[in-house]
Amino acid sequence: MRPTRLSRLLCIWSVLLIGACASVTNPVTGERELTVMDERAEIAAGAKAHQEILKEYALVDNAALQLYVDGVGQKLAAQSQRANLKWTFTVLDTPEVNAFALPGGYVYVTRGLLAYLDNEAELAGVVGHEIGHVTARHGAQRATSQARAGWAVLGATVLGAVVEGVTGMRGVTQAASELAQSGAAGLIARYGREQELQADQLGADYLSRLHYDPQRMVDVIQVLKDQERYAADAAKAAGRAPPAAPDWLASHPSNDERLARIRETAARLKATQPGGGWADDGRMRFLRTIDGITFGDGREQGVVRGRQFLHEPLGIAITAPEGWRIQNDTSQVALVNAAGDAALVLRVLPAQLLRQTGNDHQAILRQALGATEGRTERLTLGGNLSATYYNGQRRDADGTVSALEATIVNGPAGRVFLLAHLGADAAARERARAAMRQAELSFRALGAADGALARPWRLGLVPYPAGGFAQLARSAPLTELAEQQLRLLNGVYGGRPLPKPAELVKTVQ
Repeated sequence: MRPTRLSRLLCIWSVLLIGACASVTNPVTGERELTVMDERAEIAAGAKAHQEILKEYALVDNAALQLYVDGVGQKLAAQSQRANLKWTFTVLDTPEVNAFALPGGYVYVTRGLLAYLDNEAELAGVVGHEIGHVTARHGAQRATSQARAGWAVLGATVLGAVVEGVTGMRGVTQAASELAQSGAAGLIARYGREQELQADQLGADYLSRLHYDPQRMVDVIQVLKDQERYAADAAKAAGRAPPAAPDWLASHPSNDERLARIRETAARLKATQPGGGWADDGRMRFLRTIDGITFGDGREQGVVRGRQFLHEPLGIAITAPEGWRIQNDTSQVALVNAAGDAALVLRVLPAQLLRQTGNDHQAILRQALGATEGRTERLTLGGNLSATYYNGQRRDADGTVSALEATIVNGPAGRVFLLAHLGADAAARERARAAMRQAELSFRALGAADGALARPWRLGLVPYPAGGFAQLARSAPLTELAEQQLRLLNGVYGGRPLPKPAELVKTVQ
């Protein structure tokens, strides 16, 4: 599935590479292959990485949904070439549209992806694809390739130079993904073109073994293609350039190619059962199970509402400058300018650091951020939050001197926040300075008006109205291309037939 922020965790298992190679038989092809990961190593690496995933991401707090997805997955895994593995299927509480697998039988689906699927058979297609990666040993193959090539040391990004390595606040560099490029593309591109195509084919095969129509695998790829189309349309509507395909996609199949290939596979599988006999696609079971799940940003991650970022558990809010966009991550939020070369990044400073520095802003700047020579200014943000602005230099643990512009803020409930001013270079940061200072001054404790906006949206089921998605859009809280988003949610963005009158469809409430 589409790589995103999740991808940086997907290669945790790679650092466990075994020095010696073994020869194993691939369960799918029956061919012998040299590997640095035999089955025992796969299971151990997957189990270790699984614990890291659970530290980084919360699980969807819905026992019925978790049980449902696990049940679908276990049935598919039992039909696979590696039914002997102890399979684990998990729904992660993130709006990202993604699914992925780790060696050893660990498969993850996000609630963000579940929202865009239409039935149980499509869910089975997603999960079957990820099972295919495990059964064909794609993770072990990639680990072997990396062991042969050697690990490249990733260069520090703009954001990493601010706090990483000094405070131990790992994960900060992700917010710089649009500001600077590093060697991270090698981590994101976790499977190659033929591996993705093989996983599609295996997923379709597992579907047919359970008597789901393998055509549903085509629908899954169409969901991904529709996401691409919507992203381009949304960018155009906002006056932005359409998203550029990352360089690593050169080695990956396009969704157009995947559609063409999986249509051939589905047709071949359907020909083996000329009389039909396909099982019910489980649409109502699936829809009833996802009814009421959070849609988009969740309460624990904070929510984006237009130019506002609001985080109820932390009790804070901030407003992005006009024309800037907000990128919300589990550990931080970045306000990124239209050019994509500057950002104001907000994150909570760790409690351990505050204990070490006694919450003293000057001590935090010196000890945690390495501030050396520069100008400080005392501020009051949001009417009552004391803050210290710093603009000067910092020295990292290796003695390298670089620019540092940041503000330390005392927030609600004794928490202390960092607002880091970042740019791809000094000129970009200078051009964006006024806007970043403006956004910084908007940082505030969550007020009564903010609290109403901070409520997460939820997925709901309603009969398809006579006025279609245009009518539904008028009552949905969506702030961007509401009708198009509802079409995307219901699988009709790519020109598929509209729902029948009174047919249950998904909406956002």
